[in-house]
Amino acid sequence: MIGRSPIIRVAVASPLRTYLDYLPPTGYANTAIQPGCRVRVPLGRRETVGIIVSLEERPHVEHAKLRPIIALIDEQPLLPSDITQLAVWAASYYHHPPGEVFAAILPGPLRQGAPAERRLPFHWVLTPNGAAALTEQLGGRAIRQRDVLLALRDHPQGLTPAQLRATLGEVSDPIRRLERRGWIQRRHGQDVSQSEDPVSGATPPDLTADQLTAVSEIHSSVGYCTFLLDGVTGSGKTEIYLQAILDTLAQGKQALVLVPEIGLTPQLMARFRARIDQPLTLYHSGLTEKQRQTAWLDAQSGDARLIVGTRSAVFLPLPNAGLMVVDEEHDPSFKQQDGFRYSARDIAVWRAKSLGIPVILGSATPSLETLQNAITGRYSHLKLSKRATGIAPPKVHLVDMRHVRAQAQLSPTLLTRMREHLSDGGQVLLFQNRRGFAPILRCHACGWIAECERCASPYTVHPDRDQATMVGELRCHHCGKRAPVPTDCPACHDAAPEPIGSGTVRIEDALQQHFPNARIARVDRDATQRKGTLEKLLTEIRAGHYQILIGTQMLAKGHHFPNVNLAAVLDADQGLYSTDFRAGERLGQLIVQVAGRAGRHARQGEVLVQTHHPDHPMLGLLIEQGYGAFARALLGERERAGWPPFTRIALLRAEASQAELPMAFLSWARQEAIRLDSQCLLLGPVPAPMHRRAGRYRAQLLVQADSPGTLHALLTPWIHRIAESKPARQVRWSVDVDPCDTL
Repeated sequence: MIGRSPIIRVAVASPLRTYLDYLPPTGYANTAIQPGCRVRVPLGRRETVGIIVSLEERPHVEHAKLRPIIALIDEQPLLPSDITQLAVWAASYYHHPPGEVFAAILPGPLRQGAPAERRLPFHWVLTPNGAAALTEQLGGRAIRQRDVLLALRDHPQGLTPAQLRATLGEVSDPIRRLERRGWIQRRHGQDVSQSEDPVSGATPPDLTADQLTAVSEIHSSVGYCTFLLDGVTGSGKTEIYLQAILDTLAQGKQALVLVPEIGLTPQLMARFRARIDQPLTLYHSGLTEKQRQTAWLDAQSGDARLIVGTRSAVFLPLPNAGLMVVDEEHDPSFKQQDGFRYSARDIAVWRAKSLGIPVILGSATPSLETLQNAITGRYSHLKLSKRATGIAPPKVHLVDMRHVRAQAQLSPTLLTRMREHLSDGGQVLLFQNRRGFAPILRCHACGWIAECERCASPYTVHPDRDQATMVGELRCHHCGKRAPVPTDCPACHDAAPEPIGSGTVRIEDALQQHFPNARIARVDRDATQRKGTLEKLLTEIRAGHYQILIGTQMLAKGHHFPNVNLAAVLDADQGLYSTDFRAGERLGQLIVQVAGRAGRHARQGEVLVQTHHPDHPMLGLLIEQGYGAFARALLGERERAGWPPFTRIALLRAEASQAELPMAFLSWARQEAIRLDSQCLLLGPVPAPMHRRAGRYRAQLLVQADSPGTLHALLTPWIHRIAESKPARQVRWSVDVDPCDTL
């Protein structure tokens, strides 16, 4: 209305599936209120922080019910317009409360209303008084102070706090004492946030013909284009990333590289630092909140030119965006599995299109969705068919485990080949995707199995290294509950239950018996809980300090181990008969990724895949013709069965402490969907494959449609009805669009 103040539409972090309308704060001119600014607003009886999404003429509710904004936090927009548009789109596409989407974009302090002030970067430098103090005898409790002084003396240009910690460990207290004495001081200037200074200068390798073609196509592209960089393991995909990044930085633009796991970041950063003469910025959940805020603001200002991050980094503001890279694009870690269930890979493609810049999706085992987009021409398909070193791909053999007596899944064939490779000075990598000692504790007399009382899942047996007995306790890997190992069967009291199956710990123990003189590294979540342990362990592995490596998926993802000549998948059968329609795809990707760790440096590697189904047609196709033929066969199966990427799906999940409530709610939701006269197929409701978890009963309803438009035509009104309904208040429910699994 003419003369009336504008309506301020705000995204507030809450379960509300709408934006809230407010009046301008008292005393502020309308020109000072802009989308992207944070505001402090009343919400019920409390105050909270929200983000202005738009200025409107008419409110959603009666004007008399509107309340004024309490205060404007930012004088200038904190979120640029493209990030605001991204959040609005993501909330709509994933049907998630918009306030929670906006909150997910910001690091914690900014989300809570902290000033958007960047920490002024600085180095610690030695003062003349500090140099003079080095001539004194700083003994006793001053040893740590002397260490700091000596380090700064050897680096006259100064050292950042991160560099001092990397060299000396935690030195906050010695630094405070030295600063008070005037022996060291801060020198402000260009710094690297949460990364190390560049040490570029490494000579780039000669490119293969495939690499030259890929680099040429990327450099010659104009505006938006999605490239699938489909390269066998060891084919030099990282070199293609580097070439594209260097070209982007030379144009004065920013580049964002997404990786699936924090554990892969140090290795990739080392490669980048060796070739790029500009500071690199990290952004992932392993940083402190202050570090994340600094990195976020560095990206927002444009000072952060090259950012390497995990899933959440896809939301970083990039005023000079020039390139996005998604490494290992097939990895399920790019899909958020709770809360705001977004796909970082898909959002990266959406952002690149909206910004008009190229995006590279790299993988040796592309997801079927990405591969289908390349086949239909939506993505440009770049292939690297040979290893950059010229070494032949590893020889892959299936090991028939039928009628084989194997201790801890170590077959005689595997043990023989391990001895041969170890005697030649090579390393051996064994993959087992189960941590702990054994996945099941079972009574041999009556068949009783130790199951978690809160989950529909067996306990995993874990060792107690501090005690004389090897097996120490039972742990649930789903809810975290722990229990002692019973001395006799609780059901029949006949005898002590026995561990069944092998986890990484049991395999490690068996390896120590077979190879008492070999150093063994176990890489799983239990062995790498402490900060810095994984990075240290991977560095030692690459340096050859260990001869045998045993681990879970975190060992198989993207690492370069030059001395590994033999790799083995100890149990390939877990993915052959799963209820998840993506299980076959995941199994093929896993086998190829594990195989890719072998023979990367000096000679051809060897891979053993142990299975009780050596005649399985998909395994044979993968081994004999490679992942490309395997993936195309799976695409044929998906098309005939009507599964993605030929259809689009969403899962409506529900859980409650009472067993009947989730199914009752989903049955009601199904009837509501039918009333909307949708063209979608509704499958269920059914109990979830793990029907009870953490004491709550779970069920799900799957929605399948021929196209995204048909799917969202149902979801938009349907989810709105559900959110407003009474049945929804009796359960905890969520919607997952494009779920990466249906378990």
